[in-house]
Amino acid sequence: MKIASFEKDGKSSYGVVTDDGIIDMGPRIGAEYPALIDILKADAFAKVSAAAEGQAADFGLDEVTLQSPVPFPEKIICIGVNYGNRNEEYKDGSDAPKNPSVFLRTPGSFVGHNEDILRPPESDQLDYEGEIVLVIGKAGRRIPEANFADHIAGLSIMNEGTIRDWVRHAKFNVTQGKNFGSSGSIGPWMVTADEFDNYDNLAVQTRVNGEVRQDDVIDNMIFKIPFLLNYLSTFMELKPGDLIATGTPVGAGARFDPPIWLKPGDVLEIEVPSVGVLRNTFADEQV
Repeated sequence: MKIASFEKDGKSSYGVVTDDGIIDMGPRIGAEYPALIDILKADAFAKVSAAAEGQAADFGLDEVTLQSPVPFPEKIICIGVNYGNRNEEYKDGSDAPKNPSVFLRTPGSFVGHNEDILRPPESDQLDYEGEIVLVIGKAGRRIPEANFADHIAGLSIMNEGTIRDWVRHAKFNVTQGKNFGSSGSIGPWMVTADEFDNYDNLAVQTRVNGEVRQDDVIDNMIFKIPFLLNYLSTFMELKPGDLIATGTPVGAGARFDPPIWLKPGDVLEIEVPSVGVLRNTFADEQV
């Protein structure tokens, strides 16, 4: 089941995505579950499915503004340098990391599907990073690797957009370059976990103006999904609605010689075949 959060005529809601559009859950079960995060907290996907059964779409996708599937999660957790060939891309002679690199992003640093990603006036080094995103359903602390799947509600897609020169403003962190307003995107929806037999055959491809820039499979991750959930939940509780971006493959614009930065008018598409295509255009931030 595909579930999207969206805005229509200034009102936020969520619904089931079909071939014909969106079945709005707001008038159906919104009194009990006002937002998708309430569905996640209550593990109420069966009620969403039942409410959508036999219903026609209320709106076409072109009639709504899609938001991040979970517009205001408690945590957006990002994993850095998590594909084997990505570590080699750094050309510093270092071995593969023993533990994941982890940083956090704010909800305001993302826009939804088909929205403009903004290049800030402080830098022209706006870059893309296509990533598979885990949506946490069941809360957990010190989650055993064998039980990881119990805690995943579904998957989505992220452009973990980065202002490259601002990730070098301090010695040990990347927070500044990862949190410019509207510099990344999440969407277009989440696909519920029951749609996946396992998480071993996922792939992600990033295209800029139709040109393939990134193309890899989850099997090349250094830290696999079971390990990530175990590791992250060791030092913090994972909660319903938390988003975990699992890392980006080789091929970001910064690694070209010379680097290729995103500019206004560019079109970015990130595809995870079992989820969909996240599409965004780029514009300069107006200040």
